[in-house]
Amino acid sequence: MKIIESSKIKEKAYIEKLENGLNIIIIPKPHTKKKYVIWGTHFGSIDNRFIMPKTREEVFIPDGVAHFLEHKMFEQPNGTNSLDTLMALGIDANAYTTNDHTAYLFECTEHFEEGLDELMNYVQHPYFTDENVEKEKGIIGQEIKMYDDDPGWQLYMNALDCMYKENPIKIDIAGTIESINKINPDILYKCYNTFYHPSNMTMVVCGNFEPQKLLEKIKKYLEPKENQGDIKRIYTSKEEKINKSEKIVQMEVSTPIFMMGYKDVENNQESKVKKHIAIEIILNMLIGKSSKLYKELYEEGLLVTQPDFDYEFNTQYAHILISGTTKNPKKVVEKITQKAELMKQKDLCKEEFERARKKLYGDYVIEYNSVANIARMFLADSMKQINSFDYIEEFDTVTKEYTQNILKEVFKKENQILSIVEPNK
Repeated sequence: MKIIESSKIKEKAYIEKLENGLNIIIIPKPHTKKKYVIWGTHFGSIDNRFIMPKTREEVFIPDGVAHFLEHKMFEQPNGTNSLDTLMALGIDANAYTTNDHTAYLFECTEHFEEGLDELMNYVQHPYFTDENVEKEKGIIGQEIKMYDDDPGWQLYMNALDCMYKENPIKIDIAGTIESINKINPDILYKCYNTFYHPSNMTMVVCGNFEPQKLLEKIKKYLEPKENQGDIKRIYTSKEEKINKSEKIVQMEVSTPIFMMGYKDVENNQESKVKKHIAIEIILNMLIGKSSKLYKELYEEGLLVTQPDFDYEFNTQYAHILISGTTKNPKKVVEKITQKAELMKQKDLCKEEFERARKKLYGDYVIEYNSVANIARMFLADSMKQINSFDYIEEFDTVTKEYTQNILKEVFKKENQILSIVEPNK
């Protein structure tokens, strides 16, 4: 197996690409009892238009299919549910769908082999009928309505609507009541056969394993599949400008919540790790817990807790989001904007830069204390064609000067948006 490692934190990952294209990543953690496995397919909510590898047929699917498939994969022809089977073994199992991938996972201290057998069985043997698909529409419909009434989710979706006009990132992962009603077994099987091929999948396992022995066990459970070729995904053309600068809605909240964002129109994929690190340093300097601005807003009573912030990106989108709760969202956003503009005009404060840098490096290192964090991180990064160790290994290459350039490139007022959910009047 190919070995990649981080000399700085003394961690190794063993990687094997099988003949059928499946990518397997094993990260040994000798001194832990917990074992974690996650099997993901590069199929998310944004993959709604593609050309099938063998037939070259162009397919346009309803919104929400990736999420619908995730729900249906557990059901077996004999009436059992694999999630229940795993839980009965004392195994903590789950699944999730994101914009760019779907994943099936479990964590345990015992019965790992039985769990692996069950996981690999249900992921490789879908069972869709007219009856069970119709039944699932009602369940997912209730989930969609629940999220429609969730202020935090609507805040996020409205922020994406402000940033993007046509990009499928703005589509709700679960779809809509109308879109899921168009889903049938034929669509599900077509998407399963296209995207759940080993060549489009990655499995990450973390725990006290001997990599070569574990690899042989995984191979034993794999169904033979011939190579199908590449999936051609069709996306909308790149949008250089934001869709709208602001969106405000009223919902059942006691205090207004806000989400401001910056659309990253450059989105250079070649230096994505380095850029990601620089942006996280900037966000910590701008409004992190130890920043001067957060202290000021806290003392003025404008912020009770530190805002959340994140940089979301893949080949089709990239944006920064900052969110929080405040009685005066526009005032807080104004202060954050002013601070960002001031940071762009002057050289970054060396002391603040180093403090934010050390804090962020510590956060990266702490991730490696948890088998769950490690496995999920390696899977998500692999979908972006990133080696997770690069965040540690490239960290020292992110200089104050480089960070200043990224600040000027990404934090532009013309690419700024604001989403607010305020109490019903």
